[in-house]
Amino acid sequence: MSEEKPEPTFFLNEPSAKSTPKQPVVERYGASHNAQPKESGNDTPHYVGHRDRMKERFEKVGHDGFADYEMLEMLLYRSIRQGDTKPLAKALIARFGSLAEVLGAPEHLLREVKGCGPAVTFDLKLVSALSHRVIRSDIREKALLTSWNKVIEYCIAAMAHEPREQLRILFLDKKNALIADEVQQVGTVDHTPVYPREVIARALYLSASAIILVHNHPSGDPTPSKADIEMTRTIANIGAQMGIVVHDHIIVGKNSHASLKGLQLF
Repeated sequence: MSEEKPEPTFFLNEPSAKSTPKQPVVERYGASHNAQPKESGNDTPHYVGHRDRMKERFEKVGHDGFADYEMLEMLLYRSIRQGDTKPLAKALIARFGSLAEVLGAPEHLLREVKGCGPAVTFDLKLVSALSHRVIRSDIREKALLTSWNKVIEYCIAAMAHEPREQLRILFLDKKNALIADEVQQVGTVDHTPVYPREVIARALYLSASAIILVHNHPSGDPTPSKADIEMTRTIANIGAQMGIVVHDHIIVGKNSHASLKGLQLF
């Protein structure tokens, strides 16, 4: 009997150069973080009554009438009981670029922003987790191939702002309903190891009939690399021998995605 060859290890990686990480933004608020200009003619800070006015406005016009920093400002009311939360909301968006990136930022980077302590980071991560669950609930118990936009929406929400590459696998039953959603590997900023036989073995263990591979490119560019393509073809070939279909391999960038099936790369 010939000796079995060891399984090849693939490293998903990005074809482009590493992106330069954003530098922390230092925003000066005057003499202190909470120091604010006063209204002329009296000593009452301008933000007195501001929270009530914001809440009343939200009840009247809904979220569409608010800028992202204003939505974040109101979220911060929970963890910052007194004072003006607008400067911190603006500083967070200036640091990370958007509301979505604030919610997706890792805790250690959030805490680099002045005023963003444990209570604030907890609330931000809680809201992020809740939003992921809401979107994921939309794709559970559904035939995913007929709800493809929801699948893409979920993958982007879950992975677009992760600081390291991850390989996520969606395991499907015979009706293409979701059985399990698992992160199988976590790598570095530009590659993650993938073991094709382990991917298929996990699918067999879960009695899955099909899988969707998903991984992210932290640089934001979802262009598939040569390693991405070769790994996908290897998993698809092994899966075909075991009755497991690879429906697609989705690569998630910051604001876009690439489908290897759509690009006819496997």
